[in-house]
Amino acid sequence: MGIKEMLSRMPSILMLGAIYVAYVLIGGVVFWKLEGDLGQKDISLLLQNKKKLLTRYTCLNQEGLEAVAQVVQDASKAGLSLKGNYTSDGFWKFTSSAVFAATVVTTIGYGNMSPSSTAAQIFCVFFAVFGIPLNMVVLNRVGKYMLAIERNISDFLEVRTRRRRCTRFFVHLVSYLCGVVLFFVMPMIVFKLQEGWTFSQAIYYCFITLSTIGFGDFVADSNPDKVYPEWYSVLMASWIFFGLAWLSLLINHSIDILERLNTHFKQRWGGQKPPGEAGNTGIDNPNTQVKEEDEIKNPPITQ
Repeated sequence: MGIKEMLSRMPSILMLGAIYVAYVLIGGVVFWKLEGDLGQKDISLLLQNKKKLLTRYTCLNQEGLEAVAQVVQDASKAGLSLKGNYTSDGFWKFTSSAVFAATVVTTIGYGNMSPSSTAAQIFCVFFAVFGIPLNMVVLNRVGKYMLAIERNISDFLEVRTRRRRCTRFFVHLVSYLCGVVLFFVMPMIVFKLQEGWTFSQAIYYCFITLSTIGFGDFVADSNPDKVYPEWYSVLMASWIFFGLAWLSLLINHSIDILERLNTHFKQRWGGQKPPGEAGNTGIDNPNTQVKEEDEIKNPPITQ
């Protein structure tokens, strides 16, 4: 890329940077207004409850309260319940450990459980170093196959209807709706039944998980006071894997739409020529586009 070309792209880069910063700051203001007052109320309520607890149990002083809090915190981190006189397997069962491994390679990282031994921490580093790229490659391949199925259905219907734009729009719409039902609506119902969450909490958890944000405020299959069926962890792992592939495909479509809008505004306001008039180079080359579509329709088969 030459210096002149870099300078010509500077206004566009600066505009996108300004939009990005403004978007983040607006989000910060909204969260501040929505949660700021509630956070202060929660702190005041906690202080009042602490005072009532020390008043009620006179044998419990500040040092004892801190010791009790430490026990509760350690039990929560280990996945143990303090409500009854029984023991549980904790977090590190095989099924929950497998789900934890999946959250590592997918970079979700809820934070509700983490390795504590030195050997496990070192293994986690190497496991993530090789597992994250492997996960990205596999998800990319699965996403291409999903897109290939969608394109093949679209091509089949185009031949029958002879209406390309309407057919592609209809196929994309049906595909998105099916994905929403399969990866958001159905899991939302399952999580409500198994975890006791509200519908809003369940749909919130679905998006936070599949977008790999992973706050950790809601984590399925981690309540020590519940006994989960064995199929639950397997279902969760499958949902996370295929849901990530579908959502990454949806995000790629959104990126493509934003790039097209950016190109459109650059041509309209910047006085630049359309890609077809400026020369068929780079990503706008028709031969390249045909090649990419052929790769999507017929993904390479690997051994």
